[in-house]
Amino acid sequence: MGILDPLYWVVSGVMVFIHRALSPVFGETSGVTWTLSITGLVLLIRTLLIPLFVKQIKSQRALTALSPEMKKIQQKYKDDRQKQSEELMKLYKTHKTNPLSSCFPILAQAPIFFALFTVLNGIGKNPPQARGTFTPELAQQAAEAKFLGAPISETFLGSGNLTTQIVTVFLIALMSLTTFTTQRQLMVKGMPKMDTSNNMMLQQQKILLYLFPIIFAVTGVNFPVGVLIYWSTTNLWTWGQQYYVIKRNPAPGSPAWEELQKKKAAKNPPIEGENNGSVAVDEPEKPKGQRQQPKKKKKKDK
Repeated sequence: MGILDPLYWVVSGVMVFIHRALSPVFGETSGVTWTLSITGLVLLIRTLLIPLFVKQIKSQRALTALSPEMKKIQQKYKDDRQKQSEELMKLYKTHKTNPLSSCFPILAQAPIFFALFTVLNGIGKNPPQARGTFTPELAQQAAEAKFLGAPISETFLGSGNLTTQIVTVFLIALMSLTTFTTQRQLMVKGMPKMDTSNNMMLQQQKILLYLFPIIFAVTGVNFPVGVLIYWSTTNLWTWGQQYYVIKRNPAPGSPAWEELQKKKAAKNPPIEGENNGSVAVDEPEKPKGQRQQPKKKKKKDK
């Protein structure tokens, strides 16, 4: 028994469970059934990872708050990279944060991703190889299932079918685009305004902005269609989850936070004569609708 065999059982078990639930509706061999099985796997995993996502957001905001201290350390030890790294690590440890926290959800999904890749890659063999809870019959059904006309077990490089190549290119482009827009959304809307000169956190975010889309674009040609469906779906989840957090609970000082304050101010405009919600007391309020009577002048004594 291999180290990753339990993961093969978990991944295939979730897919088989969803497949059996949807088979009476769409059919056992339907591509819709198997596509929704993969999508359901994504939804389950991302739901379980929500606490990790919350931890990621808190860590990112803690790093933003530490940005001035980080800059001081960088300037103080600019000629000694080793000492600079040591002092930064002490700072992170003291405040219980981690500069690599933005990678945690991806790293946590990596074993599941690899397990799914192995299961689908086995299905693409001739004859299909059953892994985990897959039976030979289920493996054969999955191998014949299609997404937009492309078998979910085939890859761009491993198929001479034009339809498969078009579908894989589309999914690779979607996967790379959603990765880029998610990271850019965080940088443009979700991060507080800060000094861009020699800022480690900002430099890290810029690297992630371009690095991950390039990695996905280059390696995606080796992924089965089912894996591309998985990764595109999880990217869409990430984008929507991050959009909700940025809109509803933005980081203080970020552009999204400023927009939220403006909206709150527009909904509750200040009322004339009020001071912090209370009526001013230095001038008594005059009754409305009542005409002020003119004062009579005293007649001069003749």
